[in-house]
Amino acid sequence: MKIVILDAYTENPGDLSWDGFKEFGDLTVYDRTSYAESDLIAERIGDAEIAVINKTPISSRTIDACPNLKLIAVLATGFNVVDCDYAKEKGILVANVPAYGTQIVAQYAVGLLLEICAHYAHHSDAVHEGRWQNNIDWCFWDYPMIELAGKTAGIIGLGRIGQASARILGALGMRVLAVNPHETDAGREVAEYTDLDTLLAESDVIFLHCPQTPSTAGIICRENIEKMKKGVILINNSRGGLVAEQDLADALSSGQIYAAGLDVVSTEPIKADNPLLKAPNCLITPHISWAAKDARQRIMDVTADNIRSFIEGNPINIVNR
Repeated sequence: MKIVILDAYTENPGDLSWDGFKEFGDLTVYDRTSYAESDLIAERIGDAEIAVINKTPISSRTIDACPNLKLIAVLATGFNVVDCDYAKEKGILVANVPAYGTQIVAQYAVGLLLEICAHYAHHSDAVHEGRWQNNIDWCFWDYPMIELAGKTAGIIGLGRIGQASARILGALGMRVLAVNPHETDAGREVAEYTDLDTLLAESDVIFLHCPQTPSTAGIICRENIEKMKKGVILINNSRGGLVAEQDLADALSSGQIYAAGLDVVSTEPIKADNPLLKAPNCLITPHISWAAKDARQRIMDVTADNIRSFIEGNPINIVNR
């Protein structure tokens, strides 16, 4: 069995090991291949039966050029980089990692909010620059401090990650509202289900924890922003396409939205002309909510299980049956 890993570096920049994959056959590891359609992708897959990817796209053209391919194992939950329907037509299974980063992604989302509320990094930098030792007062702050207790958080998408965030927000003393296509008892334990308009109108902070689908793409748009409280905070570490970025930039400039904490944008890596780069009070990090070592180890472990189960004839976590 030949196995090729096409973009290993992001999952494992050197602090983990691929050695466990060697038990499955002849393993070839590339740190990077291409994040756009390229003949190099098919060239590197060659006659391998299993391709392991993160964000390297596997198109119908690549599939046609790799007739031995039987399994595409994605080192992530999202699998939109694979033409899953065409893979199914060709009898190729696509496996993902359905749940690996629930706690770290929720932690990161709330961390973005806390940074907005206190600007820890800014004030630490100011101290190291000498501003405290040279200050005539015993303390100083450059931004208004925001206390969260008693305020309302709205979560759009109350799945595993949304519920994990809700538990943290509840511990901070916040009222938590949620919108989700399906209501569950587990969800009711941590949040109050409501409709989208109510959530938009009553929330002081809005979290996006939903997948990007035709019904959620661009859900943060001018029309819905106008329904929000003036001065609301937006947190998004789900998918960049949930936000109409120019509309968000305009709302930040006008003050309708006080601040945004984002770990995702519409096109990644971010483009130089993204309007959010020049928007005020917009904290942007490079899609790293998922990247704690513990979470990456879980990705690797589940992917190994996906490959093992495929070889044994009982494939698991298949997304294109």
